[in-house]
Amino acid sequence: MERSNDFRFSTGVIGYPLLFVLAIWITFWFEIRFGFDFNHFGIYPRTLTGFRGVFFSPFIHGDLSHLWHNTLPLLILSMALFFFYPKNSWKVLLLGTLLTGGMTWLLGRPANHIGASGIIYMLFGFLFFKGIIAKHFRLIALSFVVVFIYGSMIWYTLPVDPKISWEGHLSGLIVGVVLAFFIKKGIAKPKAYYWESSDYNPDDDEFLKHFDENGNFIEKLPEEEIEDNIEIVYEYKAKDDSSKED
Repeated sequence: MERSNDFRFSTGVIGYPLLFVLAIWITFWFEIRFGFDFNHFGIYPRTLTGFRGVFFSPFIHGDLSHLWHNTLPLLILSMALFFFYPKNSWKVLLLGTLLTGGMTWLLGRPANHIGASGIIYMLFGFLFFKGIIAKHFRLIALSFVVVFIYGSMIWYTLPVDPKISWEGHLSGLIVGVVLAFFIKKGIAKPKAYYWESSDYNPDDDEFLKHFDENGNFIEKLPEEEIEDNIEIVYEYKAKDDSSKED
């Protein structure tokens, strides 16, 4: 049975994603306001100092356009994560961020990889594939909504633009898919019908009694035939008029 607390709204559904996005915007404002350049804190693959970018790169963006294009999908997908997967949201977000950054550090080109787009692709991969795997109608619906809105992002997991970290995108997508397959606890279960229970006996099923062993429909059950053969006899008694006055 579907539990009532599988999809429960809380302030964290909106609050945590907003705080995350706000931290990214504050970092960008700080760079512009005080003339800093944090790009060197990004992921620089296969170097010790470049590994620090695994923790810092999601908060660093090259320009306002880069920041804006990451803000809305990050906000929407993280809200969906916190609402539909409340018991695994932090695990997916934190573990997914670290694994995405680590994979980018291993596979990326020798350049500073910055931005939260890797996390966006991780969330996309997890939300889409987990909904299909879980087989819950709400989670499946979420999967189709996600792929309908953001399905075109797949194109940017390929090296179509040298300015885009396609390695970070591909790493995020792979990590999201892997997490979707390995995280199984705390996921909403599809509604179980009575014929799926362990104590279900087909012989006691009133619906199946209307079919014979060959699957042919039986118009009348034996009990119904017996009831149809019951004969009701009415006896009429003449009215006694002797009590009437002449």
